[in-house]
Amino acid sequence: MSMSTVEPGTRLADRFRLEDRVNESSGATFWKAIDEVLARPVAVHTFAPDFERQHEVVTAARAASRLTDPRLTQVFDAADEDGVAYVVSEWVSGESLLDLLSAGPLEAERGAALVAEAAEAIAHAHEHGLAHLNLTPNRLMWTSGNTVKVLGVGVDAAILDIADSLTEEERAQADAEGLGRLLYAALTGHWPSPDDDCGLPEAPLDDDHYCTPRQVTAGVPGYLDTIASRILGLRKSVEPMDSPMEVAEALAEVPRPAPASVSTLPPSVELRSEPVDTIGRVPMPPMIHRPAPRRSPMLSRFVLTVVVLLAMVVVGVGAWTLGKSLGTEPAVPSAAPSATAEEGQAAGKPVEVKIAGATGFDPLGDGEERNELAALAIDGSATTDWHSETYGGPDFGRLKDGVGLLLDLGKETRLTQAVIDFGASGGTVELRTGASPEPDSLKTFLTRENVSGKVTFDLNGSSATRYLLVWFTELPPHNSGYRTMIRDVKLMGSKD
Repeated sequence: MSMSTVEPGTRLADRFRLEDRVNESSGATFWKAIDEVLARPVAVHTFAPDFERQHEVVTAARAASRLTDPRLTQVFDAADEDGVAYVVSEWVSGESLLDLLSAGPLEAERGAALVAEAAEAIAHAHEHGLAHLNLTPNRLMWTSGNTVKVLGVGVDAAILDIADSLTEEERAQADAEGLGRLLYAALTGHWPSPDDDCGLPEAPLDDDHYCTPRQVTAGVPGYLDTIASRILGLRKSVEPMDSPMEVAEALAEVPRPAPASVSTLPPSVELRSEPVDTIGRVPMPPMIHRPAPRRSPMLSRFVLTVVVLLAMVVVGVGAWTLGKSLGTEPAVPSAAPSATAEEGQAAGKPVEVKIAGATGFDPLGDGEERNELAALAIDGSATTDWHSETYGGPDFGRLKDGVGLLLDLGKETRLTQAVIDFGASGGTVELRTGASPEPDSLKTFLTRENVSGKVTFDLNGSSATRYLLVWFTELPPHNSGYRTMIRDVKLMGSKD
């Protein structure tokens, strides 16, 4: 099949059926298509016969497929064979920043929160050698699932042929400035550049320099005005930022929108995937402040011990003083319990269990479920995650009964508690234990429906186990399909 014959109804790789031609630009055509195997919409790029960068685009897409930040568009397939080149990626439903600005600037911290999420995602891409280089308001999406998604990392730069001529430092600088322009746009509704036809009016000038956000829009907080001005060099007296990581760190304290399931949206809301002309308004939820880092249990015990010792000393001194005034000197209580008592207390306390390894578990399918992401669920960071494939229904498109994450504890361990961060995913989960990773040896200990956020499971009463399986039997909505996720797992067990 020649790319000159590509038209609605064409099937690629015997599974991706092209349906709607969305737009064409720079020799690339963007389609909405259907993955007939998983019964879900996908986005597809195809290329004109005279497009000379097919190989570069496919290579960039394959590199982008290995990125794990959920705020970056997921690439499902990319091929360049027999004269046919295409890239298949996630179909993102929602509104772009350009759409959100159609009624004027956003509330300052809401707009900054979107850009903060994008900055963290772009910084992740740069850590893995990929850049965006085309950060415009229609590439930043607020999805129908109330999450941020950045479109086109790696692929846009390859299509436009703007990456190969830049050094690593120049790519970092370009994306930092792109994030600065997005922040400026969110705060003012204007675009601080004459070169990009992005759909927004150009920012006003003051003595041949762009005005700062506060000069354009009243009520912009001073710290956000300063950050935008630093990134874009609007104030010569402050040092500029020259990497996405610096931008992400500067915006780290901006309160973030609370994520919500797509099922909470009003049924009348009409959703879309960029770019389509007519849409409905997807509401943004309330902002939440990121909690301060939790004090570690060891530190808490230390502080408590110090307080108790001080109290005992105060009581002892008071008693001694009172006794002296009465002519007696009572014995001062011992300031610390005996070593034997301390050991006896510690023996009954649970301790954190080190997880030896994690595996994406799909014994009813092809054997593994996004196994390349499994280690991200036990890396101690809530900004990375393991997630399942995306399916056409909550019942896995009737392809199987479940998938999960298998945790290897390294040895037989008696667990007392599991704390699992599911993000905002939801769904039904079972915790299964066993001495072997074979499905028949893993027995269900408990079941919990509609899990989301950080959930604590009481495992007291469970038998000693080598493996713990977090097994999903029902998936929550995710964009236009269904998938689940685990951000972090912490296990506690008895010391013996």
